[in-house]
Amino acid sequence: NSRTISKRPNGSWANKKDGAARATSLHDTQSAAQAAARADLKKSGGGELKVKGEDGKIRIKDTIPPAKDPYPPKG
Repeated sequence: NSRTISKRPNGSWANKKDGAARATSLHDTQSAAQAAARADLKKSGGGELKVKGEDGKIRIKDTIPPAKDPYPPKG
């Protein structure tokens, strides 16, 4: 279960479930899209959140609990 936040050509930010054809929701700001994606992931049992910058490159990757972090910090 994972979601990606990315900017659309019209300037809005899309909260999209990976593998879906359409965005779950559209937002005016990246932070609003990120908050919506976090809430969606929490409701569905957690997962990976990827946030892309305006250049399209992934700038943040986060595991939303209760999902298991594939690369937990050591120690």
